[in-house]
Amino acid sequence: MDPSRATAGRLPSTVLILALGGALLQLLTGPRYGLFRDEFYYLACADHLDWGYVDHPPLSIAVLWAVRALAGDSLLALRLVPALLLGLVVVLAACLAREYGGDRFAQGLAALSVLAAPQYLGLTGFYSMNALDLAFWAGGALLLARLARLDRPPLWLPLGLIIGLGLMNKLSLLFFALGLGLATLLTPLRRHLRTPWPWLGGLLAAACLVPHLLWQVAHSWPTTEFIRNATRYKNAPLAPLQFLAAQVQDLNPVNAPLWLAGLGWLLLSPRGRAFRALGVVYLAALGVMLLQNAKPYYLAPAYPMLLAAGAVALGSVTAGRSRSWPRLVVPALLVASGAALAPFAIPVLPVEGYLAWQQALGLTPSAGERHEMGPLPQHFADRFGWRELTREVARVHAALPPEDRARVLIVADNYGEAAALGYYGRELGCRTPSASTTASGCGDRAGPRSRWPSSWARTSRTCARPGSRSRWPAASATRTPCPTSSAGRSWSAAASGSRWRSPGAWDACTSDGTPGRARRLA
Repeated sequence: MDPSRATAGRLPSTVLILALGGALLQLLTGPRYGLFRDEFYYLACADHLDWGYVDHPPLSIAVLWAVRALAGDSLLALRLVPALLLGLVVVLAACLAREYGGDRFAQGLAALSVLAAPQYLGLTGFYSMNALDLAFWAGGALLLARLARLDRPPLWLPLGLIIGLGLMNKLSLLFFALGLGLATLLTPLRRHLRTPWPWLGGLLAAACLVPHLLWQVAHSWPTTEFIRNATRYKNAPLAPLQFLAAQVQDLNPVNAPLWLAGLGWLLLSPRGRAFRALGVVYLAALGVMLLQNAKPYYLAPAYPMLLAAGAVALGSVTAGRSRSWPRLVVPALLVASGAALAPFAIPVLPVEGYLAWQQALGLTPSAGERHEMGPLPQHFADRFGWRELTREVARVHAALPPEDRARVLIVADNYGEAAALGYYGRELGCRTPSASTTASGCGDRAGPRSRWPSSWARTSRTCARPGSRSRWPAASATRTPCPTSSAGRSWSAAASGSRWRSPGAWDACTSDGTPGRARRLA
């Protein structure tokens, strides 16, 4: 099909089956392992709606607030939105192939290639801003492709709206916006700069982001500090070749020839010339991420537009009857490889089965962050131990004398532990005031803060260090500053647990650092 004659006809039924099947797969397998660490944090943020948070803009939290208001905060309710977003991205990939002029085979192959990518299964396997980010990138790419094909400048307005809303979800959509600006200068889209439409679209995108920018100003730009510290201390550095190798592995190696062919088709093919802007967007995003030492999955949203282009390229060269065999072989390979790799992205198998499958394929978890690794990858390991953690905290809390229990302060080692205590501790009388701090009060509520509340003065009072966490700010090898309440003497229970197993090793101490009635727990 010629791109100039692309129509808005119905998508093949195969695409809709794949989209619904992918969403159903997420909903059926998601409950196997439980809630992920970040989901607890998102729920805690939803208790405190605002125009921004330390590590992300507010849109995903507003969506979660609405979901919880309508359907509650059960695991199934939390997983419904990301599961539906996976189906949406599958459909958008097929729409991109149709926009490029691809036939029904190309549209179905584009949809299948997305579903066969373990990265997309993983990012939509739990609630986070990343699932929404996939949809915003794919939607923006579809609008850009239509803008390039139709040469209709008013389409800059909906494109600006998509970019603005996407930035209110995750600031990494700036990579798309940067690539779009460069593509506008390097392709025939620059003719539109003589019209008001691209400027109006840019203003619309900026207007969407204004509330979050004002929040950043009011709070002294905490996100810039967060990004700087994450780059310096948290993210594991990757050489460019390692970053590119991660793209091949995370998107499914069978998909690599498809998206590489798609990039070539967009940049070099006469048929893809009209859509060259999308290839420029990808290259610009890749270049900036390599310079910034970004995590490999940050680039994942850029691939549906390449996979769709690769599907169109394959459909073009296999149109003849004598060359039709790849139309059977490539989908079969995608189905087989996708099924083999799915257990590494979503909890298809029980833990024992997963470990056996991992050993059989000779694959081991890779660390995208500087932390100790265990047998399970982080996106699986961080779904275990939270109920046990909460029960142990509740047991220590219940063992305290009534006068101490009334003013107890629970200090967690990180946002996951604090937020999990808030989620599972509701029935036990212990509720986290905010996942933005690492402190949790029982029977006491406080607003969200990005630093220690001013009423909790860090004094010479000490409490036993929780376990051996190097991230805990140690005053000595075994003692750390212990935040205390403004009411004077308080008790603290400090949590520690391996990232890869159920948390344990709990201490409680009085504000003067003495053991008091607390006892060491195994």
